[in-house]
Amino acid sequence: MILTQIIEEHKVMIKYILKCEKEHEFESWFASSKDFEKLKKKNLVECIFCNSLKVEKSIMSPQVLTSRKANYKYIADQEKYVKIKKHLLKIRNYVEKNFKFVGDEFSKEVRSIYYDSKKSEQIYGSVTQEEQKELEEEGIELTSIPWVEKGEN
Repeated sequence: MILTQIIEEHKVMIKYILKCEKEHEFESWFASSKDFEKLKKKNLVECIFCNSLKVEKSIMSPQVLTSRKANYKYIADQEKYVKIKKHLLKIRNYVEKNFKFVGDEFSKEVRSIYYDSKKSEQIYGSVTQEEQKELEEEGIELTSIPWVEKGEN
């Protein structure tokens, strides 16, 4: 893993906030600004949410990491994130395979099912925060699932 090699070779790291073309923001550590540019040029810097290679540094004050112990903690945190993302992708795949997608009609569809005017079925879709609050006030239970973008890991 390239990140592991960089961490082992350098005692000092710089943390950047990165942003992809879809406006996803995430943190990443680099040995230097030059190393960030070098990795980006080789298409080795990608969004952790959607795998986009169009990633730029956000405006921020870079943080410097000097402890080897902190370096290994960062690797462990990244490994945990990858595991969580894989589990969320499994959930997404299960939902897409076993539930009917109703999109923005979710509120309408779930009410029809809840009030027995429509046959019960497993559905998924999207609601606004206001619609979610209204559904919950009506006693309709629903769950929000973090919808992880599909892509190569």
